[in-house]
Amino acid sequence: MKDLTSGKPWKVILLFTLPLFVGNFFQQMYAFTDMLVVGRTLGKQALAAIGSTGSLIFLIVGFATGLTSGFSILTAQHFGAKDAEKVRRSFATSIFLTGIATVILTGLIFLFLRPILELMQTPTTVIDQANSFFQWIVLGIFATMAFNLFSNMLRAIGDSKTPLFFLILSTILNLLLELLFILVFRLGVNGAGLATLLAQVVSSLLCLFYIYRKVPILQVRRADFLKLKKVDFFHHVNVGVPMAFQSCTIAIGAIVLQFALNSLGEDVVAAQSTSSKIDQFAILPMMSFGIAMATYVAQNWGAKKYKRILKGVSQGLYLSISFSIIAGISVIYFGESLERMFVSAKETRVIILAKTYFKINGSMYWVLSILFILRYTLQGLGKVVAPTIAGIVELIMRSCAAIFLTVFFGFIGAACAGPLAWIGSVLVLLPSYLSSYQKLRKM
Repeated sequence: MKDLTSGKPWKVILLFTLPLFVGNFFQQMYAFTDMLVVGRTLGKQALAAIGSTGSLIFLIVGFATGLTSGFSILTAQHFGAKDAEKVRRSFATSIFLTGIATVILTGLIFLFLRPILELMQTPTTVIDQANSFFQWIVLGIFATMAFNLFSNMLRAIGDSKTPLFFLILSTILNLLLELLFILVFRLGVNGAGLATLLAQVVSSLLCLFYIYRKVPILQVRRADFLKLKKVDFFHHVNVGVPMAFQSCTIAIGAIVLQFALNSLGEDVVAAQSTSSKIDQFAILPMMSFGIAMATYVAQNWGAKKYKRILKGVSQGLYLSISFSIIAGISVIYFGESLERMFVSAKETRVIILAKTYFKINGSMYWVLSILFILRYTLQGLGKVVAPTIAGIVELIMRSCAAIFLTVFFGFIGAACAGPLAWIGSVLVLLPSYLSSYQKLRKM
């Protein structure tokens, strides 16, 4: 456990962020290894099949992350207030609500999986493979939800290192299983999906075992569930559902964009899916600073250290923007080389399209770094309205880019979707943060 209410803010934030960054890196390695192994062993068509499901997977992971992150903010506030009983009640409430959400989500996606792929205009040459791969992902939703819940609860009490260890182990397992299932057992894209499912199950079980052996404050018993009240459910739903909705609106925007890209052919789908994977790695430092800020702010809010919150946000912005500049320069100058890891040098059009994507997105990472800090700070304070509106704005901006810009400018219009969404979201979040800043100063 780590108390974030004492010590130099920038140092505490940075040290808490580093394991988060490495953990998020290995989280992305799940999708990265899928694309890398499939692209190199099964070819461009299989690569496009998995790439066409990327936005749907983002929807699932985003929902799981948003919902459980919202729950963990309340846990972090109770931990900052040194109230162990409320910490356990918060965890028990989160387990119950996450279980219900898992059953509903799994059932709905299984019921409408094929129609969704058809509605997204997934190319007919890859839709069968895309459907087969994604069925395994849906089967593993319970593991995705469980791991996100357990890891977010550990982070709520200041432990960002333990989930990292389990992620590293499961990522290595995922890679080895993919090679085994694809190269030895010849299972094709089904092998990639099965490997991901099994690796996620292992990581969630390891996290659960660790909590019940090493973390007394999170060891909930039957009595803790019996003590739950309606107000507990209301508070958690009030914070968790809006955060899940925010993540979903971003993912829905990505699905709308994927819909437009699918109509442009396999080369465009392959370029978008591979370049976006590299892009997701590049933005990890900014995302990690944002996630760290949510826990930092929540704990200090619970401890009533309002001046410390303001100081931490200021220093967090400085750190995040600095890393965003480095990341932007890196993808602009080295993104093309990384792209060649996914496709052969003969796929010149795919490589050229990816290079365009990197220039447009990399030059605007600094805006995204501000977005992450503002959004997670407000969430750490328990404010959900402005971040939810910001998520809706992101959806609108991405959808407009998909519907209009893609028609007139093709892939370039699609590549502008991210930066436009970031700018719109920051413009929504900034007034809310400035208002919160003034209130915190008075307090």
